[in-house]
Amino acid sequence: MGKSVLARVLCQYCIDGGLPFAALDADRSHGALLRSYAEYTRPCDLDSFSSADQIIDRALGAERQVIVDLPAQIAQSLSKWLEGSDVLNFAEELGIKLAFWHVTDGGYDSVNLLESMVDLQGGGNNRANSVVVVKNHGRSDFFDQVDESSAWKRLQARGGHCIELPALDSRTMYSIDRSGMSFWAAINENQGRHSLSTMERRRAALWLQACYDRLDNLNSVF
Repeated sequence: MGKSVLARVLCQYCIDGGLPFAALDADRSHGALLRSYAEYTRPCDLDSFSSADQIIDRALGAERQVIVDLPAQIAQSLSKWLEGSDVLNFAEELGIKLAFWHVTDGGYDSVNLLESMVDLQGGGNNRANSVVVVKNHGRSDFFDQVDESSAWKRLQARGGHCIELPALDSRTMYSIDRSGMSFWAAINENQGRHSLSTMERRRAALWLQACYDRLDNLNSVF
């Protein structure tokens, strides 16, 4: 759906905005954060409670954002950790604000996963927690199923957020992914085997700024 792209955008947003953060990469199939933002990222295994506990531990370690890139089909493991440690209520006691990001292509499976995520997030009492639905235009331009879903209506009633993630030219995104570079490096470095062309760097810079413009409207999340 584009979860790793969003996670990398969030990392770059924090870097460029001077926001302290730490990242955890739980997506063992791709490891995109570990490749692109290795300086800030540690691996995380959500099948292991002690490894998943890093999410809370890193938030307590300093005043900073913690960005977690989740793999697909993780709902069961995530739910087990959240419920087994009463994480939502414990985070409230510790003053940790949680944000759940749901990246969607607008399809049937994505809407079903949104329903599950709303149920999962609703288990806590902390109304300060945020839910952000991200419509990924890099995957689709049709989101009627999301807009008409009962899950989105429930989120709206709770003050949920929705943003549009603009599309980047597929060849440019492919070049960035192949290189394993951060978005900053992809835009600014013009030397090396996998460096982008001048116009690709221009498109990537405009795209990243468009992403930032959307994120700037989420002041309550950051």
